[in-house]
Amino acid sequence: MLEFRTQGFNGYAVKYSPFFDSRIAVASAANFGLVGNGRLYILGLTPKGIVAEKWFDTQDSLYDLCWSESHENQCVVAAGDGSIKLFDIGLDDFPVQSWQEHKREVFAVHWNLVAKDTFCSSSWDGTIKVWSPSRDSSLLTIPTHSCTYSTSFSPHSPSILSSVSSDSHLRIFDLRTPSSASNHLTCSIPLHASLSLPSSAAVPPSEALTHDWNKYRSPIIAAAGVDRLIRTFDIRNPAQGPVAMLPGHEYAVRKVAWSPHLSDVLLSASYDMTCRVWTDGSAMGTDAGGSQQDEEIRMRMQSGGDPLTYGGSRELGRMGRHTEFVMGVDWCLFGAEGWCASAGWDERLLVWDVREIMR
Repeated sequence: MLEFRTQGFNGYAVKYSPFFDSRIAVASAANFGLVGNGRLYILGLTPKGIVAEKWFDTQDSLYDLCWSESHENQCVVAAGDGSIKLFDIGLDDFPVQSWQEHKREVFAVHWNLVAKDTFCSSSWDGTIKVWSPSRDSSLLTIPTHSCTYSTSFSPHSPSILSSVSSDSHLRIFDLRTPSSASNHLTCSIPLHASLSLPSSAAVPPSEALTHDWNKYRSPIIAAAGVDRLIRTFDIRNPAQGPVAMLPGHEYAVRKVAWSPHLSDVLLSASYDMTCRVWTDGSAMGTDAGGSQQDEEIRMRMQSGGDPLTYGGSRELGRMGRHTEFVMGVDWCLFGAEGWCASAGWDERLLVWDVREIMR
């Protein structure tokens, strides 16, 4: 396990470069993001450990980042003052572009993995915006009418967007549809409306903080948040409810990320100071659905098991080396299939191999 100390700055997000296996970016904030400056770290993995190749200071906290898919040296950050900044690590001190349209904190940015020429952002102001790095203003604004913590382009389509919000809903937008048709909204899934659970196992609505598209199964999305549960959904059948549910975290789940190498494995980061690796059971052909889910829950409760775990899903292992909230995790796209990085409020970036903690 490798470690880098972000002295004086608490980590909020971490992303591996899509171009270099030895480059990692970390978005961070002073004073836990409550007040003060932000800092973008560009880190290099070397034989002598992790070194800071460059960093950029900002006037407000940084809450998220994403690498450009078209330029190996450019990185976008989301700031607490509502701004979005594009940095080029070949230049010093200042961003090459800055946008200021969001009215409140920008909490997520994500680059279009298919078209590669646009990116999206979401904010506490209840909007999602689509941007081009070559334009001075946004291309599109989509209202969600609730604090939107996470937004993402589908890795399988250049025109499909998703988001999760404080109203406990997962929304899917198709930019090919007319804007007059519910602002491109094609699907809205209440995360808390799951199965016919008994009252002792039912989960009330709570804020959804994170979600991620499966990299191999195009209709599958994982989402999680304040209620500590990770759920996976099949957007082809939103009325079905969760395909799998993964209980185990003791506090809110701050980040989920599907493996870029294995279709059934995902990684999570939580306020309980752990990172955990999971399988949703799909590799074993145990995706449950409809009445099969209900029957499996009843049998599990009768045997004294957890009614919220079904479909063959389970925790494969956990990493507990952080000493504060873990805010971000990301997988390395290159090399062996288990390397990842995590960043947290303990001012530490950890690079580690999930295979070492799997049981």
